[in-house]
Amino acid sequence: MRANYRRWRAEVVGWVLFPAFLVLTFPGLAMAQFGGPAPVRFTEAIEHQIRGSIELTGSVESRRASTVASEVAGVVVELSAREGETVRVGQPLAKLRQRNILLRFRASEGELEEARARLKLATASRQRAEDLHAEEVLSVQQLDDAMSEFEAWKGRVAQLEADLARLEDDLARTTIRAPFSGVVVAEHTAQGEWLSAGGAVAEMVDVTTVELGLEVPEQYFSGLAVGESVEIVFDALAGAVVEGRVRAVIPSADPRARTFPVKVDIPNDTRAIGVGMLGRAQLSVGQSQPVVAVPKDALVSQGRDQKIFVIDAENKARAVPVQTGGSVGGWIAVTGAVSAGDQVIVRGNERLQPGAEVVGESIEYELP
Repeated sequence: MRANYRRWRAEVVGWVLFPAFLVLTFPGLAMAQFGGPAPVRFTEAIEHQIRGSIELTGSVESRRASTVASEVAGVVVELSAREGETVRVGQPLAKLRQRNILLRFRASEGELEEARARLKLATASRQRAEDLHAEEVLSVQQLDDAMSEFEAWKGRVAQLEADLARLEDDLARTTIRAPFSGVVVAEHTAQGEWLSAGGAVAEMVDVTTVELGLEVPEQYFSGLAVGESVEIVFDALAGAVVEGRVRAVIPSADPRARTFPVKVDIPNDTRAIGVGMLGRAQLSVGQSQPVVAVPKDALVSQGRDQKIFVIDAENKARAVPVQTGGSVGGWIAVTGAVSAGDQVIVRGNERLQPGAEVVGESIEYELP
């Protein structure tokens, strides 16, 4: 009984002292846990010159995509790479039957050996004819016949060597190989099918070199610049944000829509972004103008709606719906009920409720 009493008393004392331990060791956490002000970090909104921006939706494209074709005709005996597989450059995609080409190759080899032997004999005959003609033993006609025989077999050897090289090349081309490293996204033939020269074998894309294709209205064309940073949001990837760069601005508009194609390079080393995926891009356009800017960490997204929390005069978190604009570095332009100098919460804002009491600690951000 006494042992149980001691254990019960120790537990009671522990529960009584635990809040005091929290207050002394983690004051911010303790206040939030027991109904006090929530600990947050904040910085001041600034006024800065930032270019305007427009949001455009585009589709992800591969910079390298190819329908791989066969250069020779034949029956498919093996389909080495299947749909969805990743292949390296030079890796076999399919193989064609080689027997007929091999037979022609061996026949040509035999003909070439015979022609070389004939050429060797004709070379010796020409030399003898030249010597005898010099001694005035052979006539000019006999010398010409020897020379003609030599030239004929010389030409025959060259022709057969070319035929043999072509057949050797045809043999190599019966194995259709990947022209670059990528993923097989479609099969266009099957084992046992006859494939004509130029017939499609497979479709490949390189998913490590992708870009977002945008159609920009003509009124913004003059403000576009190659190399500019572009922030892209992928809703299919839980709102993941990727930074790309304008690779090309095509100065030829669609005559019907009056839009200009723009290509934005996207890093995709992890291959998380698929070809054909939609992305929402914030594209900087126009001239720089003074705007209110806040750190990107201040933004709290709810679907497509965005807001920030500002600490008011009563140390309460005021939710401010905002529209975002152009960005520079870690800062982004916002429009809404926020002004330069307002204390904008950048840490601890994810779970805040409007009107919640907060205790703030200032944090500095590198200015744009």
